[in-house]
Amino acid sequence: MTTSEPDRSPRRVVLIGSGDLGIRVGTALAGAGDDVTGVRRTIAALPEQIRGVGVDLAVDDVPDLPADLLVIALAPDQRDEEGYRRTYLEAMRRGVDAVLRSSTPGRSVLVSSTGVYGDLQGDLDEETVPEPDSTRAEILLEAERRFHDALPSGVVLRLSGLYGPPGGRLVDQVRRGENPDPGRWTNRMHRDDAAAAIVHLLTRPAAPERLYIGTDDEPSPAGAVRDFVADELGLERPAPTGTTEPSGRRMLNARLRGSGFQLRYPTFREGYRALLREEPRRR
Repeated sequence: MTTSEPDRSPRRVVLIGSGDLGIRVGTALAGAGDDVTGVRRTIAALPEQIRGVGVDLAVDDVPDLPADLLVIALAPDQRDEEGYRRTYLEAMRRGVDAVLRSSTPGRSVLVSSTGVYGDLQGDLDEETVPEPDSTRAEILLEAERRFHDALPSGVVLRLSGLYGPPGGRLVDQVRRGENPDPGRWTNRMHRDDAAAAIVHLLTRPAAPERLYIGTDDEPSPAGAVRDFVADELGLERPAPTGTTEPSGRRMLNARLRGSGFQLRYPTFREGYRALLREEPRRR
């Protein structure tokens, strides 16, 4: 994702939220010579390159977290309104306060979701005005606003559906012969590319925009992706159920691409081939 720069001083990197995505980002930056601190409730799962701070950001006292680079990649422990408020509003606020008490990061990235666009259909990008269709989506949008209020030069990265190790839900669907709503447009990004995009926005020489869509180059009907996976596995293509008519949204990544970012897995084909090659080693 990035390369070592031995002639510069290590940057202080703080990860507010250090799950799978945060660990990928932190490992890449540590490999480039940076000093990385990861904040999460339990730190036993953190690799040795990432110094752990074990606190529950929503309730515990949070120590000062001086940072040159800040990544906020939180995930709720409950996927209801209460869990979203506790994570994306309260925990984020307390984490950002702990950073700002002793530093002003040069770059900050908040990981958000394309879910803020709600039921909007067609081609959508950063200029599209979100229309959240749930309380959870409204909370995410409010979190973005509060992030930019606290860090005016910060970057929001709205990610589409992530896939890749350690999970393969769509592959499991194909193995079970399920193919619901094959006409529905889907948008995805491999986890490796999502992490690389965060590193890119933190470290590119030119100042980034305030908002990017994180998704691959090819929005695709769900049925086309499942058919491809079935073919790769040598299985019969699953019979479609539900609507076969095109519907949904197609997220566009021209701004991220225009910033100089290069996808390792530009479409679902490269990404799922890699996932299926990796899968037997994980079983």
